[in-house]
Amino acid sequence: MNKIADKQVICDVLLEHGRKDRDVMVLCSDSRGSASLTPFAQELPDQFVEVGIAEQNLVSIAAGLARCGKKTYAVSPASFLSTRSYEQCKVDVAYSGTNVKLIGISGGVSYGALGMSHHSAQDIAAMAAIPNMRVYLPSDRWQTKCLMEALLEDEEPAYIRVGRNAVEDVYGEEKISFKMNEATVVTEGDDLTFIACGELVKPAADAAAALREKGIFARVLDMYCLKPLDQESIIKAAKETKAIVTIEEHAPYGGLGAMVSQVVCQHCPRKVINLALPDAPVITGTSREVFDYYGLNAENLVKTAQKVLQDV
Repeated sequence: MNKIADKQVICDVLLEHGRKDRDVMVLCSDSRGSASLTPFAQELPDQFVEVGIAEQNLVSIAAGLARCGKKTYAVSPASFLSTRSYEQCKVDVAYSGTNVKLIGISGGVSYGALGMSHHSAQDIAAMAAIPNMRVYLPSDRWQTKCLMEALLEDEEPAYIRVGRNAVEDVYGEEKISFKMNEATVVTEGDDLTFIACGELVKPAADAAAALREKGIFARVLDMYCLKPLDQESIIKAAKETKAIVTIEEHAPYGGLGAMVSQVVCQHCPRKVINLALPDAPVITGTSREVFDYYGLNAENLVKTAQKVLQDV
């Protein structure tokens, strides 16, 4: 079982590049410990800024530094970064076109028992609605590493959401196939397609494996790039399989399911089932407990796939 959280991978990549490039700057809002940024702050203190619990300032300072030629990474809990500093993300980063990467840690329901105030179940919809803002939800540590290295090479704004704890590997060091802004095909199949993002890609892959034993072949698309959305892969899946099931750690409005449904409806009408968190405060518990309660797991995906294939 993997014990390395995605946020630790982010720190490792930034530290590696920061040692060679003094323009790499990391900022956080009293979250260096929870963001696993302590090693960066200790080794490169001149490239680290602690603004305290002031998310609006965090984003605006990051944008100002970017205007001075720095490559800035603003790190804060996703629940606060995507809400408290929304105007600064919209105006200072996206509208102004500054080279700021907004990293939302402990995303989705990672904070579990802390409840709705600490959950970020609206951030895909909110951030994707901002012009010039890219949105990414990597599925495991290997994809996170590839994504961060790719983002270090460009100068466009982006929002990246990762969870709090280590998650099971979807890929491996030698198996990862990564192309920027293109969905990754985890498994091939021509009966139906699972499209997932973030931590729910692994349950989709597990469900596909279970279905294969039953003679049902499910394609799994890792849609880590929510914006720009890989419409070509979605249309291809709609044309080549009988139905699509999406699964996400997000509210039912404006997230992955809504995006996929819009593309499918416009280009290749096909039955789409969206599995997401409810339009209500979710129960308290660990991520796994929350996922299981709402059927965001491999077992329910198997049942959903079997039912939808009976109906089409």
